[in-house]
Amino acid sequence: MTELRALEIRPPAELASAAAEQAVPFSIEAEQQLLGALLTNNEVFDHVTRIIAPPHFYDPVHRRIYEICAERITKNALASPVTIKAFMENDQGLKDLGGPAYLARLAAAAISSHAARDYAQMIREFALRRDLIGLGQDIASRASHVTVDDNAEDQIKAAEQVLYKLGEQGVAERGFQSFLSAVTGALNAANAAYSRGGGLSGVSSGLVDLDHKMGGLNRSDLIILAGRPSMGKTSLATNIAFNVAKAHRMGELPDGSHGTVSGGVVGFFSLEMSADQLAARILSEAAEVPSENIRRGDMSEDEFRRFVQAAHDLQNCPLYIDDTPALPINQLAARARKLKRTMGLDLLIVDYLQLLRAATAKDSRVNEVSEITQGLKAVAKELDIPVIALSQLSRAVESREDKRPQLSDLRESGSIEQDADIVMFVFREEYYKEREKPADHELDKMATWQQVMEACHGKAEVIIGKQRHGPIGTVELSFEGRFTRFGNLEKHRSNWDQ
Repeated sequence: MTELRALEIRPPAELASAAAEQAVPFSIEAEQQLLGALLTNNEVFDHVTRIIAPPHFYDPVHRRIYEICAERITKNALASPVTIKAFMENDQGLKDLGGPAYLARLAAAAISSHAARDYAQMIREFALRRDLIGLGQDIASRASHVTVDDNAEDQIKAAEQVLYKLGEQGVAERGFQSFLSAVTGALNAANAAYSRGGGLSGVSSGLVDLDHKMGGLNRSDLIILAGRPSMGKTSLATNIAFNVAKAHRMGELPDGSHGTVSGGVVGFFSLEMSADQLAARILSEAAEVPSENIRRGDMSEDEFRRFVQAAHDLQNCPLYIDDTPALPINQLAARARKLKRTMGLDLLIVDYLQLLRAATAKDSRVNEVSEITQGLKAVAKELDIPVIALSQLSRAVESREDKRPQLSDLRESGSIEQDADIVMFVFREEYYKEREKPADHELDKMATWQQVMEACHGKAEVIIGKQRHGPIGTVELSFEGRFTRFGNLEKHRSNWDQ
């Protein structure tokens, strides 16, 4: 086997001096080994294309070689020293390294194609480090020049955006896996559910009937929670977030590893309400103090004491809120990954998806929503967590006599309904019946109205309109408007499966 040192390859003088001057990390040898393996075995490309791209190469000549190889291989054409030579005969950089003979020496010096993935990881790692160095230099240079129209906060936001983009590069893709591997995963999930007494396969929402219908909040599921204004979408979402975070416990898992055994760490993207307003809702439920009293500061001494005690009890609750408005879907994904990496993440809630933005401008709102729902589903699968996304409904609901929502009422319903694993609607008949109160002199109508109001008072329905892995149907919950709290409805549970 030809020794790599026999190549006598060095980066151009200007590259070497710049690298020495700035201590830029790179590995010419790793680039040579990867290109050599690729030129001798084009199948290597399938193993490394998800890891690196041409800009990751430090040497410009290596970058151009990889670009040409990639272009030919994707067209099912051979990439070898002989075929690549025709495309680089006039390349001055290649001439400086010895011309076409350099391509032959690369192929001859390749040690093993099995190590190509490791070399690709190394090349990408060094490229990211160079980007970080460049970002640091840009930050320092920009911060040192004080101008009227470029304040420090704008510079911080710009730097954060670049960091998020860097963090998103090279997300690992699982690719194909054997059926044995998939079966093992299914058996582990079934075993976990069986160990819990046949109850839930996912995270408990804290709402018994809803858990029974859905089997809990299952990993990798995108759950759409939709409803008209004032139905309680955000209230139900905050209730679930609070229940999951409050029940969080760490311990030994069935496979012997350490992890979440109950509840979970919750991330909540609140694009409409501020973090303070969201926290006030959660505290209203926990302290049983009406939310409007909290807003006005109109609390009795006992209510204020309960409010403070609830805040103290929940201060270490693993519930993390991001209230950045108009967040692009790619930044949401990056922030979710960071939370998963730093604090853990077992449930993600987005309030609400129509307030998210696509990563790039689209020619129509339908295409924009399609990118958003696909992005949310990708986050659920990549992070292996359930994602609950709230959604608005169209006004078509209001024009019907029966105002219970349907799948067709979803705004931009095509992509939402298609990408979601579960679609459920919040419906409170009491809200509509209150607005149908007859005049006081209409005694017969008043009596009928009072009977209807009594039947629906304090009740809510969660209508499951789509469930990819389970039945559809309606779940009844209690609702206390004063505390914005949904709960389990007291009833005989023998009709669960009806």
